[in-house]
Amino acid sequence: MTSQTLREARRYEEASSKMIKIEDRPGFHLSARTGWMNDPNGFSYYKGQYHMFYQYHPYKTQWGPMHWGHAVSNDLLHWEFLPAALAPDEIYDRDGCFSGSAVVLPDGRQLLMYTGVVRNPEWNGGYTDVQTQCLAIGDGEDYEKLDINPVLDEKDLPEGASRSDFRDPKIWKGKDGIYYSAIASRPADGSGQILLYSSKDALTWKYESVLAENKNRFGKMWECPDFFELDGKMVLIVSPQDMLPQGFEYHNGNGNLCLIGEYNEETKKFMEEHDQAIDYGIDFYAPQTVLTPDGRRVMIGWMQNWDTSQPHSPYQQWFGQMSLPRELSVKNGRLYQHPIREIEDMRSNKVAYDAVSFEGMMSLEGVKGRKVDMELVIRPGDEQNVFKKFAVRFAQNDEYYTGLSFRPYESVLKIDRKFSGSRRALIHQRRCKVNSENGNLKLRLILDQFSVEVFINDGEQVMTATLYTDMAADGISFFADGKVDMDIVKYDLIG
Repeated sequence: MTSQTLREARRYEEASSKMIKIEDRPGFHLSARTGWMNDPNGFSYYKGQYHMFYQYHPYKTQWGPMHWGHAVSNDLLHWEFLPAALAPDEIYDRDGCFSGSAVVLPDGRQLLMYTGVVRNPEWNGGYTDVQTQCLAIGDGEDYEKLDINPVLDEKDLPEGASRSDFRDPKIWKGKDGIYYSAIASRPADGSGQILLYSSKDALTWKYESVLAENKNRFGKMWECPDFFELDGKMVLIVSPQDMLPQGFEYHNGNGNLCLIGEYNEETKKFMEEHDQAIDYGIDFYAPQTVLTPDGRRVMIGWMQNWDTSQPHSPYQQWFGQMSLPRELSVKNGRLYQHPIREIEDMRSNKVAYDAVSFEGMMSLEGVKGRKVDMELVIRPGDEQNVFKKFAVRFAQNDEYYTGLSFRPYESVLKIDRKFSGSRRALIHQRRCKVNSENGNLKLRLILDQFSVEVFINDGEQVMTATLYTDMAADGISFFADGKVDMDIVKYDLIG
């Protein structure tokens, strides 16, 4: 039975979303139906459609009591909003339905596993969170919370683990027919760990092991785990809080981490072999993956950064969007990401130039737009005298632009949005070290109305940034300090 709290949220979002024009939303990135969006939740394929739930505060464009928003898609690029799925309406989740995931039950119903939050006041005026794991079962639109909730609480924690930081269950069904859930936890050392739980029926759960431990190496608390097999390796994705940079890795404070390794089924422990950032740009957090019916592992993240998460305008009616879906693979022990191939069905108005040789500033006929898929191959025009800098600017007019610049002698690529129209001292630049031999580099830029995602060297690295530049700024230009040869293929993204 739908609660009064959920009915009110559904009525509000239905009325409020009608006031948002379609042209004021991203073209092919999922955005909040109204109000605030953060982490992707319950990313799943169910009843012939992709389902995306998300952390949601419908009443305001700032974070607030967390609901679960809900949308469905046939291709992960065009989304239809459904009514909100969960609201904080029970004694065990009265202060928020935090992040979680979804799985299909044998009877065909869909089960959601999420974190319920209760905030207990303290004598000094502060509060302490108590976080527990809860279940809801439904038909793809309406979900009923179970009477047995919460199904995991502080009595199910290993010694020293915090009841205040115990969240974000990622549930899956193993090859052995057992259900498993990886859950974020804070151990006694104050950093992060991922706990593993199991269940024969997805309803009654028991603690198995500490799947992975941070030991204060990568930030503090680890949030939003995902754990899956890919190309013969096991991959653990987490979002650490309060990270310190390590060289050109982990620059975002609240960032993202990919660990690649092996899983010991006897000890139920993950043994990491390689670590890397997932996104080297400004705006990417809390990614979650789904296995598509044709066997692809696809990831979507919250395309935002906690340190810059404020609307660009007080009149904005939505805030928060999801990244482009990315097909994942492991090559040479490293995670690669490619834009989902379905985006190629949206391509039109092809413009191509081969071996354009230039120095200084340049623009090309037919190369402009704000919904664009553009591939660049750059190489030195003089191999004996490699150029000092290459740059591409986009979302550009006489007043605004966002830019990418590449310095081959340092092998450093930088994204810079400080002239994108922001009037706040937010984070505007990020740099990453790229693999480039003698100034050769391959880039694919995907622009939507409010974002850019840069795929480097066929997905070896990605840089993501949101931007809120006036739509009239649709120019694209190029700059070279020294002689550059460039191949370019550009498409408009329509539909």
